Amino acid sequence: QVQLVESGGRLVQAGASLRLSCAASGRAFSNYALGWLRQAPGKERESVAAISWGGGGTTDYADSVKGRFTISRDNAKNTVYLQMNSLKPEDTAVYYCAATRTYALVVVGRSGYDYWGQGTQVTVSS
Repeated sequence: QVQLVESGGRLVQAGASLRLSCAASGRAFSNYALGWLRQAPGKERESVAAISWGGGGTTDYADSVKGRFTISRDNAKNTVYLQMNSLKPEDTAVYYCAATRTYALVVVGRSGYDYWGQGTQVTVSS
């Protein structure tokens, strides 16, 4: 089992950059595929980025963030990151990290995560 704690969310202006972190406790962090999802008020939770287990050699992104967001992992630090550049007001949401050992990668748009963090708020002002 793994526990996930997100951090780094805050209020920023449009065009700014922000890096979210998700620290995991528990063993065998590299055995988990990881992802970042977000939920805006009144909307369903959506997957924005995913990274494969192991060294994280495979990533996947939602079209809405492709070219602006980058997911990465540091297995030595048990941490997954989401670098967000060129932020837009429509990126405003609670961002969650998630993990699973069931799949090597949870493709964006698919379900499959077993563990979730509590979320961190990102607000982008225009």
